[in-house]
Amino acid sequence: MFAALFFGLQSTDAFAHFLFIRIGDHAEAGRSVDVFFSERAEAGDPRFIGKVAGTQLWMQHEPGKFVRLKTHQGTDRIRANLNADGAVSVTGFCEYGVIERDAAFLLRYYPKAISGPIAELNQLKANDKATLEITATVSPESITLVLLDGGKPVPHAVFTTVDDSLNNEELKGDNEGRVLWKPSSPGHYCVYAKVVRKEAGEQGGKKYTEIREFATLAFQWPLGRTDGDKAAVELFEKAIASRANWHEFPGFSAQIEGDVDGRPFSGTVRVEKEGAVELKIDQDVAASWVKDQIGSIVLHRMAPSRRSTPVLRFADQDVKNPLGRLLTFVGGRFASSYRVKDDQLKVVNRNLGSENMTITILENEKTAEGKYLPHLYTVQYWDAAEGNLLRTETFENLWQRVGQFDLPAANTVITSSASGLSVQSFKLSKHELLKAN
Repeated sequence: MFAALFFGLQSTDAFAHFLFIRIGDHAEAGRSVDVFFSERAEAGDPRFIGKVAGTQLWMQHEPGKFVRLKTHQGTDRIRANLNADGAVSVTGFCEYGVIERDAAFLLRYYPKAISGPIAELNQLKANDKATLEITATVSPESITLVLLDGGKPVPHAVFTTVDDSLNNEELKGDNEGRVLWKPSSPGHYCVYAKVVRKEAGEQGGKKYTEIREFATLAFQWPLGRTDGDKAAVELFEKAIASRANWHEFPGFSAQIEGDVDGRPFSGTVRVEKEGAVELKIDQDVAASWVKDQIGSIVLHRMAPSRRSTPVLRFADQDVKNPLGRLLTFVGGRFASSYRVKDDQLKVVNRNLGSENMTITILENEKTAEGKYLPHLYTVQYWDAAEGNLLRTETFENLWQRVGQFDLPAANTVITSSASGLSVQSFKLSKHELLKAN
């Protein structure tokens, strides 16, 4: 979800720039928070990244416990890893600098975003590190807003809402600073409020006569969704159905040879119809890796058993992503999300506890039946706590048609990490389907 903080870079601009903060769903590299400065909600403006690079962020996952997030500067945005699920709020502070318009003023931003189940969100506290903050009490139909200045409500505070299309609505708080708002439709929203302080000073060699501060609150409405999107489920199911599977698989045997980090090996492999792998090779050091690889290939080709219909929803509005739109699996223990394009699963994201994993399909090949088999793909692993890239594995799979089955013919894995580059591979030949017992 994203927030937009209104401030025109030029008083004559038809389209103003905004400061955005967005809490994402679990995606590539895990869950993250993005902060960017732009005239539109889809991406940041690289020209101004230096002005917001010093933005500080605090995460609140447990009520009253604020954790400083480590940020990383990208090409057009600031990003922080968000190692949390459930209800979360992220508050921030950015001192933009001195601006000269109708007066010379110091500009400060206090962005905030919230995400998660309503009951848990309503237990979260205001951040005492934030001079300005918009707090929210959420119900299924509405959201009650209060602007806090130094921890105290601002009577009759004026709030401005911003939707996906940058349309605005103005709201005014009561004597205690509260205002009840009902968003008109699902989507990404931001609410912002402004405070002007008649305080003179100097910053960065520039003098100013006042301080202008903006606070924002960003969220995706409705909050705390547990339902799915029918179109997302259909997209996912169609991609699953397009994968090549082995139906009435009898098992097979083959000769195998390969190399694991400079250690050549050869021998035989036998795969039973239930998927069990029996490996006989002359290199014990390679045996575990080879057996795991063949086992994984077989597991992904075995015809799936009956399962219940999954619950998925669209995680964002990015319909133009080159790898496909992001789908989030509702529930489950792996924080799974996917990208689907052209009826193919292009990206699979998983949380593995201490690590986040992303599988990105670079190229598939079609079988005689018009189904898809993986040819080239990468697997990346990130540290779940810090978000650092740990290693990348690049796979090449080759296949051999035997009867009505496409069987593994070769597998090469190139692993890149801080310890260097490792290459492991094997080839299968003289495939024979097993005879029925």
